[in-house]
Amino acid sequence: MRDRLAIFWLYLFNRWLTFIPFHAPRLWLLRLMLGKTGTAPSILMGVEVRAPHNIELGDYVVLNRGVLLDGRGGRLSIGNNVDIAQETAIWTLEHDVQADDHRAVGAPVTIDDYAWIGHRAIILPGVRIGRGAVVAAGAVVTQDVAPMAIVGGVPAKVIGQRRSKLQYTKFHRPWFQ
Repeated sequence: MRDRLAIFWLYLFNRWLTFIPFHAPRLWLLRLMLGKTGTAPSILMGVEVRAPHNIELGDYVVLNRGVLLDGRGGRLSIGNNVDIAQETAIWTLEHDVQADDHRAVGAPVTIDDYAWIGHRAIILPGVRIGRGAVVAAGAVVTQDVAPMAIVGGVPAKVIGQRRSKLQYTKFHRPWFQ
């Protein structure tokens, strides 16, 4: 019975409560569910979480509309001042394409401070995104990204280097988003 209540609560959160057009109630609810939530995260409408107890957010994290955070396959840790654009999917669980039984395999994902993840990027299990790294829009990240690297493509490959001194603090709370 307890499992069914937990599943129902997650359904309510992901399908209804994250669409409340005010930031404060979404943040309050997410703080109740996540393993750790830092100072002043920005949670826009439509964020979806799976196994929230395995998800940690640092300070001033921005989760834009439609971001999917999956904690089912291991810890998902997001550092400070990380900006994650709309409709990004971060997976800690996937199916083993070589397994005869289609079994699921999981691994933790870490996104270090000041990383910037572009629109509709996909980050797969077992990946670490280094400090200040940029993942271009639409990229599929299958392996670790070095600090300050800019990656793009499918699969993601290095396409440049970031030269910023990374001295900003992200604070983004648009009204009715």
